[in-house]
Amino acid sequence: MISQLGHIFVGVADSIMVGQLGTIPLAAVAFGNSIFAMIMVFGIGLTNGLTPLVARSDGKGQTHVPGVLLRHSFWLNLVSAISLVGVIISIIPLTKFMGQDPEVLQLAIPYLITIGVSLIPMMLFMTFKQFAEGLSDTKTAMLLTLCVNVINILLNYALIYGKFGFPELGMAGAGWATLIARIIMMVLMWLYITRHKRFATYELGLRVRHYRQKILRRLLQVGVPTGLQYIFEVSAFSLAAIFAGAINAVALAAHQIAINIASVSYMAVTGLGAAATVRVGNQAGKNDIPNLKTASQTILYMALAWMGFSGLVIFFFRENLAGFYTDDPVVLELAAKMLIVVVVFQLSDGLQNVALGALRGLTDVKVPTFITFAAYWLLTLPLAFLASRSPDWGAMGIWYALAFGLTVSSVLLWTRFQRRIKILAIS
Repeated sequence: MISQLGHIFVGVADSIMVGQLGTIPLAAVAFGNSIFAMIMVFGIGLTNGLTPLVARSDGKGQTHVPGVLLRHSFWLNLVSAISLVGVIISIIPLTKFMGQDPEVLQLAIPYLITIGVSLIPMMLFMTFKQFAEGLSDTKTAMLLTLCVNVINILLNYALIYGKFGFPELGMAGAGWATLIARIIMMVLMWLYITRHKRFATYELGLRVRHYRQKILRRLLQVGVPTGLQYIFEVSAFSLAAIFAGAINAVALAAHQIAINIASVSYMAVTGLGAAATVRVGNQAGKNDIPNLKTASQTILYMALAWMGFSGLVIFFFRENLAGFYTDDPVVLELAAKMLIVVVVFQLSDGLQNVALGALRGLTDVKVPTFITFAAYWLLTLPLAFLASRSPDWGAMGIWYALAFGLTVSSVLLWTRFQRRIKILAIS
């Protein structure tokens, strides 16, 4: 959970520190991050294909398999990351047709290019991280993420405001800080995985003498649907930002504040979803159904407790939290209203994350992908678009639609997991 929080705090730090420059720069960060997030989460999902496969092979005592999986995953994710950067660059000419404020676009595009390149070191870091997590080693990635977050904040301070002798780059400095921090994070995690004696028995290395189509296919069979699951949900929130930006810069800035605060509790609970993947995958490898049930139920209770606590904090301190980002009273008022909706869907968010993680541990990814597609793209986005065009609903209607779609998705996914457990118990 702490490791996942570390990832999102990079964006939170960018938004808070850039927010001090004004509403237009904050809206530009919101727009850039909205496009980047849709691509980034697919890349993260692709790397997640490694975790359940490593966990299963570890549960079966197959010590030679994790190293093979890591090597294939590394090169697959490197090629994928470079391709995704190309996708981001290809989207840039289309941004002028998205109805955004010209001043926002002028600032957002250089920032988007820089953080887009940071996807390459980020995905390689995630490859090593997912490998370690498949073997139940989560502490190292957590510590590295926390340390690099401190580095990112210092670099933000230096490059945004021109401190410590660095040039004053304004909003662009936040993008460069993110890129540098992610390169450092990748190198440190690579050194840990390849040189620590804990992993010596797994025959690690990055050179692949013989590519095995079966291994690549298994990684893609889990990774691609997982990436699509992420992209269907996150793209709903990202496209919602574009809908908000089409209203005005104030709506977009308020949306960015609300989504930034909501993403803190969301990313933390994705850590529990990752734990569900590892524990369910490991117990499935041992064919231990009773402990599989215990693990999934325990993680669910933890997720609901965390999201309930987060909801209370957001509700009672929503104005104070929004105040970290801006002092514009109009933006603050709208953001505080959006945060009340965030409180409402906290439990649904927790349920959905654990359900997706547990299903991933069973390598059940195709039906959950369809569920997320239907809930977000067929239901949520049309409702959010219509609400954004309504003078009665406006920006708030977008958030009501997001809450509704998230609740539908969570109920369907948990129902799916319960059915899969019953089938396993019978067989």
